[in-house]
Amino acid sequence: MSTATGAPTASADITNSPATTALPAADEHTAAAAPRTGATPPKATGRARGWPVRFAVLSLVWGFSFLFIKVGTQGFAPLQVTLGRVAFGALVLLAMLVIKRERLPRSPRTWAHLTVAAFFLNALPFSLFAYAELTIPSTLAGICNATSPLWGMALSVVALSEDRPSRRRVAGLGIGFLGVLTVLGAWQGFSGTDLTGTAMALGASLCYSIGWIYVRRTLAGSRHSHLSMSSTQLLLATAQLAVVTPLFTTAPAGYPVIPLLAVFALGALGTGFAFLLQYGLVAEVGPTTAQMVTYFIPVIATTAGVALLHEQLSWNTPVGALIVLAGAALTQSRPRPSSPSLPRPGTTTD
Repeated sequence: MSTATGAPTASADITNSPATTALPAADEHTAAAAPRTGATPPKATGRARGWPVRFAVLSLVWGFSFLFIKVGTQGFAPLQVTLGRVAFGALVLLAMLVIKRERLPRSPRTWAHLTVAAFFLNALPFSLFAYAELTIPSTLAGICNATSPLWGMALSVVALSEDRPSRRRVAGLGIGFLGVLTVLGAWQGFSGTDLTGTAMALGASLCYSIGWIYVRRTLAGSRHSHLSMSSTQLLLATAQLAVVTPLFTTAPAGYPVIPLLAVFALGALGTGFAFLLQYGLVAEVGPTTAQMVTYFIPVIATTAGVALLHEQLSWNTPVGALIVLAGAALTQSRPRPSSPSLPRPGTTTD
């Protein structure tokens, strides 16, 4: 749920967005997300009733992230945009960490695993999306991000032995692939589409799936809070990019206001603040409902790109995007649990 994109904790199975940090906000085993069967449901509070508003805000923030990337790359190199993104996002989470008086993990093993997670869930995919948007529209990048559940299902068959695909999920994978071909206009020989940029955007989505699987296999059951883990992960991603960026870019000649504000919004809102929103949503309505935000992101990214950046949109782009989303939804489907049998007369249940 994965995700993309991205700050999940170990056993999370949330489709993450590109804007998220590496570890999703919570998982299906979280008590707040899954009350005990038979327990009295909590009374609705004003905060809980307002979750649709926060859901809409999260969708907007993540959907606009692709527009922010495009605007940011108009003033800075892609790696500089990505470095600013993770740095501003890390500052937001660290500020919240201080407010809540939580600490970063101390285990070297945890830091080692989070270093790998930071690379596959933040540094690499964020950079790939930034480079991709040098040559492809932000609308196409947003649609490519929606393929992450397709990659996740395909990889989980190999990497996660407990995740056996049903016919429906395999059909979803095929439908999603058909949607990608429709978006790219395969019948026209991919004319008018930059294949390198598109491959980078699709590769970024693949990175999210690789990162989620790695986290599930190495950090499941971690005792650290989601905020602590995500803050560490973004710090590590910032360190990675701080080393690499000067090697491949030169210092910007200036700091144009609009691109700089776009990078700030991308990091502070699309990466830091978005994680806090996602974490709250998972706690309130559960991971299944919270992950539905993934399906709104390409719609908002497309609308923003066309309306504000005046990007061209041919008929096959929205049609293909709908096919991709339909396929992604099928790959995330799970068989309904069988109804428990009723106890025989005279027996008791726990």
